[in-house]
Amino acid sequence: MKANYKKLWHILLDRDMKKKELAQMAGVSTYTINKLNKNDNVTVEFLGKICKALNCTLDDIMGSEEDGE
Repeated sequence: MKANYKKLWHILLDRDMKKKELAQMAGVSTYTINKLNKNDNVTVEFLGKICKALNCTLDDIMGSEEDGE
C-alpha cells in the first residue's frame, strides 16, 4: 500500500496557497514538499507539522492506494 497526497494539493488549491508557502508555514524544507509531490515516504513528524500549519488531520491531507495503481 502506498500513500498519496492528492487531498493536500486540493487543500492548497482551495486556500490559494503555493507549496513554497506551505513549506514556510509548516517549517519544513521544499525538499520534503517535493517528496510529497512524488508520493514518496516522509516521516509522521513532517506530516504532523503540515497538519498543524493547515489546522487539519492526517485524513484531510493523505489517502492510500494499492501499489501499481
